[in-house]
Amino acid sequence: MTHASPSPDDDALLPLDAVRERPVPVPARGVPEPAAVLPVARIAVDTPLPHLDRPFDYLVPAPLDADAVPGSRVRVRFAGKLVDGFLLERLETSEHQGRLARLERVVSPEPVLKPEIARLARAVADRYAGTLADVLRLAVPPRHAKVEAENAEDPQDAAAGEAGDLAPGPGTGGHDPGPWADYPDGESFLRALAEGRSPRAVWTALPGAGEGGPRWATAVAVAVRETLRGGRGALVVLPDGKDVTLADAALKAVLGPGTHVALTADLGPAERYRRWLRVARGRARAVVGTRGAAFAPVKDLGLAIVWDDGDDLHAERLAPYPHTREILALRAHQGGAGLLIGGYARTAEATRLVATGWAGAITAARETVRAWAPRVRPAGEDSELARDEAARAARLPSLAWRALRAGLTTGPVLVQVPRRGYLPALACQACRAPARCGHCAGSLALRSGHAAPYCRWCGRIAGQWRCPACGGLRMRAQVIGARRTAEELGRAFPSVRVETSGKDGVLATVGAAPVLVVATPGAEPVAEGGYAAGVLLDGWALLGRPDLRAAEETLRRWMNAAALLRPQAELVVLADSSVPAVQALLRWDPVTHAERELADRTELGFPPAVRMATLTGSPSAVREMIGEAALPDGAQVLGPVPIEGSRGDQVRERAMVRVPWGAGPALAAALKGAVGVRSARKIPEVVRVCIDPLDVI
Repeated sequence: MTHASPSPDDDALLPLDAVRERPVPVPARGVPEPAAVLPVARIAVDTPLPHLDRPFDYLVPAPLDADAVPGSRVRVRFAGKLVDGFLLERLETSEHQGRLARLERVVSPEPVLKPEIARLARAVADRYAGTLADVLRLAVPPRHAKVEAENAEDPQDAAAGEAGDLAPGPGTGGHDPGPWADYPDGESFLRALAEGRSPRAVWTALPGAGEGGPRWATAVAVAVRETLRGGRGALVVLPDGKDVTLADAALKAVLGPGTHVALTADLGPAERYRRWLRVARGRARAVVGTRGAAFAPVKDLGLAIVWDDGDDLHAERLAPYPHTREILALRAHQGGAGLLIGGYARTAEATRLVATGWAGAITAARETVRAWAPRVRPAGEDSELARDEAARAARLPSLAWRALRAGLTTGPVLVQVPRRGYLPALACQACRAPARCGHCAGSLALRSGHAAPYCRWCGRIAGQWRCPACGGLRMRAQVIGARRTAEELGRAFPSVRVETSGKDGVLATVGAAPVLVVATPGAEPVAEGGYAAGVLLDGWALLGRPDLRAAEETLRRWMNAAALLRPQAELVVLADSSVPAVQALLRWDPVTHAERELADRTELGFPPAVRMATLTGSPSAVREMIGEAALPDGAQVLGPVPIEGSRGDQVRERAMVRVPWGAGPALAAALKGAVGVRSARKIPEVVRVCIDPLDVI
């Protein structure tokens, strides 16, 4: 790669074809004398332009020599403007043939970008056809000067750091395997961590909760303990703050206080940066957090853990849209660390890692699974329909009522509803046609039983709605949300308290007293001692989604809720028992379902059996980019097709490009090159490139 440097006299940045070693460049006019040793700084400039995604060389003035350390934040002049950047390394000479511009300022001498994180960021950018600058924005939090200036030798901080550097002391559980004793390969996995080795495994966790909450959190804490015992650091990445709270409590119980830090977005910039600096300075050897923590600079990383990798919260919403599982896999590969992918269900991507031999499988024996799993009963089985013929059409059949009533006699019960809100979708009562807004054709919904219908797209009130198909004036519920469900159950069980958990407010825990909890997927609170019974409503709403991952995602959401029940508690699922996802839930066998899912996708040519990219933009921009990209041999272009909901001047199209798995790097390089060409030409229309997106279909 050619490392060029912008001239202070030119606004244009041109790549150099000739590359040769030179003596230390002569500084430009007015530039102070360069540093006596390693006078050249290689800088990752924070620029959004894809065609300039490469490091640039600058001259280090002698006054900045001491502060210009690798990993520090700097300011440089780039294309006539002062911009931020990170100093990647110091060099004796530069490959640039012209004069070097000088380093303008060292913002902070704190080495916030570690060499291993810089390499990881470069690999992630190449993997997802992105730029290093975009990845570094995700990897390194914004600077907080006051926090950075705090006493570096704070006694409490230093004591915590020493605790993180040493093996766990008294009260941390010794060598007790904890929940890992229930898995045939569990103790050997822990032994490998304690010996400093780097095992890679896909872990299918047992359901159920212990005294301190879900058993998966305790198992994660034990794995971290053994990694620290082996003299290496550990990193745990979870989907949301609720899971971080559970894991944080388990780590404190197993490791003791002060050994680890928790990184979440709700900490605020100052506290988050304070904790992040503890990790960067080597004073905390274990980190638990949400997806942003995947880049945490843990010293000598020995184990990276990602829990519930099928959760879409692990997919970054900002370019280049990396996934936590892939980031940690790259990090484990580059740094020789172990990797643990855990969950109650299993994704096709994790199954592929096992199938290729890259990772092993950790599963419990069938007898152990049956002892911990709830008793699952589908509401549509023939014997139940013969007893209650109305159950075929009822939203909550008598089987579900009986399960809830029996469960409430001994503790809390859980009802999972796929949709949030009151009535999130309405239809004409006469012809059943979906009710849509007359202004923008958006879906109509109700916020409460006394409110007027409103449009979910533009927010307009549809008080004078008339069905365009039959002229009807009345509406009916097409989909029932969690709040309406809670209202109906409250009337059915007037003496029982009803709690809701969802977008408007997520409950972390509930007590052991009888209470009826209505929650949307992912927002189910943990019950003290586990739920006495559960009902999974509206299975058709999850299974019927036009999504490649519909079955996998449905099973994941069902299992995450069912795992919160007590062992052998009754769980009623409202779905056809012949559906493979329902069968996997009945048998509590996510592995076979994932293997079948992977086989089906391999036959059809869908991820993860192949690598796929989506290109989204205006019709002309997408077609132009497809025509100009030097796609690898065997690439197949699907589309482009219009995106639902776009119209008029805002019509957007999406094309998909798929290649064999081995051609994935070539596909990313080709698309990145095409984006760079468009950027160099200053074409205003942006084409969004996403590699292996979750929403392929």
